[in-house]
Amino acid sequence: MSASIDANIRHVKETTGESQDIVIREFRFGAEQKLAACLFYTEGLTDTNALQQFVLEPLMVFLKEKDWTDYRIPPEVWFPFIERSLLPIGGVSQIENFEELFTFMLSGEVIFLMQGSKKGYRVSLKSWKDRGVPEAEGVVRGPRETFSETMRTNTALLRRKINNPRLRLEGKTIGKITKTQLSIMFIDGLVDDNVLNEVRKRLDRIDIDGILESGYIEELIQDEVYSPFPTIHHTEKPDVVAAALLEGRVAIIVDGTPIVLIVPALFNQFFQAAEDYYERSLISSLIRILRFICLFISLLAPAVYIAVTTFHQEMLPTPLLVNLMVQREAVPFPAFVEAFMMELMFEILREAGVRLPKAVGQTVSFVGALVVGQAAVEAGIVSAGMVIVVAITAISSFVIPAYNMSIALRILRFILMMIAAGFGLYGVMLGIIVIVLHLCSIRSFGIPYMTPYGPYISSEFKDSVVRMPHWMMDKRPTSLVSEDVVRGNNSPPSKEKAKGKSK
Repeated sequence: MSASIDANIRHVKETTGESQDIVIREFRFGAEQKLAACLFYTEGLTDTNALQQFVLEPLMVFLKEKDWTDYRIPPEVWFPFIERSLLPIGGVSQIENFEELFTFMLSGEVIFLMQGSKKGYRVSLKSWKDRGVPEAEGVVRGPRETFSETMRTNTALLRRKINNPRLRLEGKTIGKITKTQLSIMFIDGLVDDNVLNEVRKRLDRIDIDGILESGYIEELIQDEVYSPFPTIHHTEKPDVVAAALLEGRVAIIVDGTPIVLIVPALFNQFFQAAEDYYERSLISSLIRILRFICLFISLLAPAVYIAVTTFHQEMLPTPLLVNLMVQREAVPFPAFVEAFMMELMFEILREAGVRLPKAVGQTVSFVGALVVGQAAVEAGIVSAGMVIVVAITAISSFVIPAYNMSIALRILRFILMMIAAGFGLYGVMLGIIVIVLHLCSIRSFGIPYMTPYGPYISSEFKDSVVRMPHWMMDKRPTSLVSEDVVRGNNSPPSKEKAKGKSK
């Protein structure tokens, strides 16, 4: 470090990109305020009340002028005096270089530097914010913490996970009336400059009187206005955002909401969960394959049932066909009307379960579905086979981790049901082709939505339908990161056989 405070401040600002949560407090103390000093700390990770009480007040208020009678004494002599007599803090130690400065500062500790000294002190004043428990994104294994409605708490949660000065934070104010604070977080050197500039440009273009939730921002900056598929990912978990930042993505944090936006968002990303990376690769891969199977069941099951029972009965085995015909004998409606009524009823029950209080919401939705389904079969309104198909479809939609992707599939399910009622399996195949073409035409902040499937990028298949072990995923997605692609250089675990002595 330099003996000049100005040079040290300049270096810290350049290294951190003048992030808004990095606070630099310059002050003077001693007789006639001749001694210059500076404090560095990360807002949200540091106890500012303790900083005021145990650091600033002893130096600026309680220090007597008689303590500073000879200013020709080098500052190195005054440092021990300050540590022994003026800082009533348990954790005080000396630092000598910028690497220690950034490590401790980004961990929540306060850095104290004086003019004329190449050394400084770190003062332990960490302050951990209370964490919330995620409600929408439950996990079996992984951190159980969530963002809050406070901006600085959310940025602090990410600082705790990524302790690096390359993590940058840019602030904006949006909303003519509400003046809502918004922050962009990214890792310098990993993020694509084109994506970052596009995010800045779209945010600067927003002209609205108020922002009350991140959903406002999502709708104003999304790529596809009329597409059912989401092009912006959102989450309430800090570990998910930290992982996205390490892949070169950009996080958008809005004050007043615990939901953080992540861009760019690709199709594959909506079928990945945080715990995929915390479990072993074999287990995670099997669960991912199950999710993609549930994707096709949720999207196609009712449409295929309608098409087969209406137009293609010859595809069914004779015993199964006879059973279905016997069930449908007393049903007065065609298969499409039957499926539409059951799907609509289930959507109503699901929405009612969401809006009701937690204690009774799930009970009402599940019990209601059972009661309504059984009563509808006994009344001859629908067949038992249709109830089974609708139930499997609904359960499969719950397997998809992203709620907004699940909604998109629910919308397309009704469209495919109508096409199947008119054109059979030929219509279903045509609908799938149209959906695939639409997905391939979408971009999220300039990145093709179906990456790595189209365009085909072989290196990114290690984290697609299956997840390879961490030691094999040694590179970041090349579609998102142009520089600093290498994550690490780990070798596969070796087997060490225990050697015993034979008698």
